[in-house]
Amino acid sequence: MLHSMSTYVETVSERSAAEVNEEIRALWRRSGGTLTTEQRAEYQRLVMEWAAADPEPHRAA
Repeated sequence: MLHSMSTYVETVSERSAAEVNEEIRALWRRSGGTLTTEQRAEYQRLVMEWAAADPEPHRAA
């Protein structure tokens, strides 16, 4: 029996969830509330980044 391995690689966002959320909001504002196919792909990418993001950005002390 063969077992398949996932090829999905989870990435960690360099930006905070708040930063990504602001970009999502800007995308919706620019779109006027209706996303094109290209904008939907961008929205999905941003939502995945938002879900993986830290709540607060990492800052050097």
